[in-house]
Amino acid sequence: MEKILIIRLSSIGDIVLTTPVVRCIKKRYPDCELHYLTKNSFASILRENPNLDKVITINEKIGEVIAGLRMEKYDHIVDLHKNFRSLKVRMKLGVPSSSFPKLNFKKWILVHFKINKMPDIHIVERYFKAVEALGVKNDFLGLDYFIPEKDKVDLTVLPGKFQNGYIGLVIGGKHATKQMPAEKIIALCKLIAFPVVILGGPDDKAEAEKICSAMGDHVFNACGKFNLNQSASLVEQAKLIITNDTGLMHVAAGFKKKIISVWGNTVPELGMYPYLPQHPQSSAIFEVKGLSCRPCSKLGFEKCPKGHFDCMMKQDIKGIAEKAEEFLGIG
Repeated sequence: MEKILIIRLSSIGDIVLTTPVVRCIKKRYPDCELHYLTKNSFASILRENPNLDKVITINEKIGEVIAGLRMEKYDHIVDLHKNFRSLKVRMKLGVPSSSFPKLNFKKWILVHFKINKMPDIHIVERYFKAVEALGVKNDFLGLDYFIPEKDKVDLTVLPGKFQNGYIGLVIGGKHATKQMPAEKIIALCKLIAFPVVILGGPDDKAEAEKICSAMGDHVFNACGKFNLNQSASLVEQAKLIITNDTGLMHVAAGFKKKIISVWGNTVPELGMYPYLPQHPQSSAIFEVKGLSCRPCSKLGFEKCPKGHFDCMMKQDIKGIAEKAEEFLGIG
């Protein structure tokens, strides 16, 4: 293989989950030229990856890059998105390509009828189905994340009490039904005798301020103050990550952190839980079992369709705090 194109257009967590495939292709074909097609808004996740030779981006439409992709004369396309746009790329380029079992029907059955027909394997291992024919195998070394030197955060920018260690608490998420409500996070922070840095994007800043108002200087609001790679640097330097089912959860797995993941409307059975194949004991999953309405979506909603939001409101906050203390060795 002389030149291979990988396609995954979005989003943060999904792209991070493709990094084992990137690494293992380069291991199998060290002299190949390996390119990656993604959306411009996610390119910073990939630009420092030493296993990639080129990152190609679009704003929205595949037509922006088709002419340039044709000129590359790829030997093979690895489609790790498998949607209409990635299929269009494959058809337009007309070179050998492969993809993975997306299992949309089985996901639909799980969401709508609560019948689990999903295989008991992580999506990373399903991604490897796309490169089986190339002789590429999983090395089970987990996810990768590479931070540009300029984005590595010096912890002296944080208040003094956070410079000697903190828990990273990820409050964001693309959908509200994946997010722990502020009152539950406040209750959790009150039970944890360790400084907490709240992580998220600009959209999470106001919610984080509510938490900070209740918790005072025990909590530092980092939401909206750092870019994605800088937030990743704060994840890397945390003693522990507590997180919703969201992109920074997978970034944390890339750094092999101890992770407590808190699940709302989505379920780990969809195959997107923290991928730590060499350190499974470093992951603890908290979810409210036995809810007849869960999962209500494979993605999420702006509000609970049932109105009660039991999947988050009934979370075992005391149990999460105890697990955090166990992971930190202070219990």
